[in-house]
Amino acid sequence: AHGSSNQAAPLRPCAVHLFLLSRITAEFLRQHCRDHGLYQSPALNDTLYLHYKGFSVIEGLQEYTGLRSLWFQCNGIQKIQNLDKQKELRCLFLQQNLIQELENLEPLSHLKQLNVGNNYIREIKNISCLRELSTLVISHNKLQDLSDVEHLTRCSSLCVLDLSHNLLHDPNILNILEQVPDLRVLYLMGNEVVRKIPNYRRTVILHLKQLTYLDERPVFPKERACAEAWQVGGVEAESKVRELWQTQDQRKIQESLDAVVSIRDEQRRAREQEEEEHCKNKEALVLMASQGVMVTELNEEIESILPSTHTLRIHVSAQNKHIISKLFIWVHFSIICAI
Repeated sequence: AHGSSNQAAPLRPCAVHLFLLSRITAEFLRQHCRDHGLYQSPALNDTLYLHYKGFSVIEGLQEYTGLRSLWFQCNGIQKIQNLDKQKELRCLFLQQNLIQELENLEPLSHLKQLNVGNNYIREIKNISCLRELSTLVISHNKLQDLSDVEHLTRCSSLCVLDLSHNLLHDPNILNILEQVPDLRVLYLMGNEVVRKIPNYRRTVILHLKQLTYLDERPVFPKERACAEAWQVGGVEAESKVRELWQTQDQRKIQESLDAVVSIRDEQRRAREQEEEEHCKNKEALVLMASQGVMVTELNEEIESILPSTHTLRIHVSAQNKHIISKLFIWVHFSIICAI
């Protein structure tokens, strides 16, 4: 007891077990693939679900060269590393970890989606090498100044950007975002800058010409037109444009209703025409049947008058039904001549 204060306490069995679980070993990955119905040949797998495992280090993935999606969220990872062999990776999910820096992403030349939300990142950097990156989620981090996000101007392929719930406060951030040429979806809510930008939504829409979604609401053409009118002529001009769009919307709705009614009327006419043709065909069949009975009776009459060697029989077919009446006249004339 006297000298034990300088000695480390022995690990309890459960602590040893948790420590072993925090490492990504070849055996763990093989068992993981078996448990999830994945391929036993590492290179054939295109997805690994390694979230909620308590991992602290990305490791052991050298043989998994065919990965396209890698899920590492909700672990204890502190550093992005050891992804040199994942050259086919398209989606990397690292949210809710302990990452402090964007680094070691150069091998991921085909990466399209990167999620590092809920970490401790203070600066966006080292992602301009990702030429195909279209979606970056970096919400709930420690971004604060313009210098922390200035690197975005070098990300020309970026379409979706989530900067929500950071510490951004400078309205001049719009000057940086303007230089992202294809930015279409932006999340800025939860930052102080939202309160500092006058007429926040109108102003952002006017600065970002390609934007189609801002925070939790789409940017429709009507809203953009109203914002542009407001910029030119204030609230009065905006109201006029809004009324014009409402009129156009009502006209489009009426045109759609008229089109539906027209289609319904056309279908009704087609149905009536079909029923009319069906009735005509039914009448024709009834007429053919009645004419067939008349011809049968006529054949019996002919057999009773003419010798058996001169017996004449009449057969009705669908193609000759229209000349039945003529046949009756010819038959009667033949009978008279024979007599």
